[in-house]
Amino acid sequence: MAEAVQGGRTRGMGEIVDVEGKVTELAPFGNTLAELGRERPEIVGLTADMGRYSDILPFRDAHPTRFFNVGMAEQDLIMIAAGMAKAGKIAYCTTYSVFITRRAYDFVAIACAHSMANVKIFAGMPGLVNGYGATHQATEDLNMMRGIADLTIIDPCDATEFKQVVRAVADIPGTVYVRNMRGKVPVELPDTYRFVPGKAQVLHERPGARVGVIATGYMSARAVDAARAAERSGHGAGVLHVGTIKPFDTAGVVEFASRFDRLVVAENHKTTGGLTSLVVEALYDAGIVKPLIKIGLADSFFECGSQEYLEGKYEVDLPRFLRAIVEGR
Repeated sequence: MAEAVQGGRTRGMGEIVDVEGKVTELAPFGNTLAELGRERPEIVGLTADMGRYSDILPFRDAHPTRFFNVGMAEQDLIMIAAGMAKAGKIAYCTTYSVFITRRAYDFVAIACAHSMANVKIFAGMPGLVNGYGATHQATEDLNMMRGIADLTIIDPCDATEFKQVVRAVADIPGTVYVRNMRGKVPVELPDTYRFVPGKAQVLHERPGARVGVIATGYMSARAVDAARAAERSGHGAGVLHVGTIKPFDTAGVVEFASRFDRLVVAENHKTTGGLTSLVVEALYDAGIVKPLIKIGLADSFFECGSQEYLEGKYEVDLPRFLRAIVEGR
């Protein structure tokens, strides 16, 4: 159930930052999966001892005989899920993104993607959404997972889209990697929004805007906030949300980029190997050369600290967006 954030609450691991006045929805992943499980008896839920911190517990409570905690063993998690998929199940797996990408990479590539196994991986704490430093910050996961063939990769914007993603991936053939959003997830998109796998969508645009922002994940919502704020000083901007990283909507991104004088690309990820690299490759192939500002993370390890502190320090916050849109720097 959605509710308005009052601010000041201590967040759990992997919850993205509260913003005062924003409407949020609690555990959209687990609640939606529990609902879907009633409709799809072939769905099973698995975790590597991260049930609480991945929000899969509502599924466990609704379907206890179809829930499996394999313990702190990510390779086993993926292999068991692949085996269940081969037996006709749709396996929803949860743990932290860093453990999937750094420890179970070979198992995802060979046991899952190579076999087109119906495994849906919901990877927690992507980017700078936690305060645990380099060991738990998945700031290169998109880059790593892009290298695996026949793998779908999704980075949702908000609770509205995320709930649709949870349902949609059940019907996407093969293995899917989703950046998980847990806890109280902001509701940013209207009820009329419809997630379409593989398609980028314009979230905001005003006639005469000269700046186009291409973003993914919750950075797309931040881009919309920045665009609206910039309009108050007479600077318009359009925002394109790339919810599916792979397959990448090259045609949609090129068409959007061609309509603006300047571009900004934003992601909660390193600017190498993720959305920024995809956009630059697409524009180069299309022969489009325009000023482009990158908002994202450097090729580095990062400090421990609150999400607010880290986003300010590493310049992926709202002031950074405004400077890029209004001042072009």
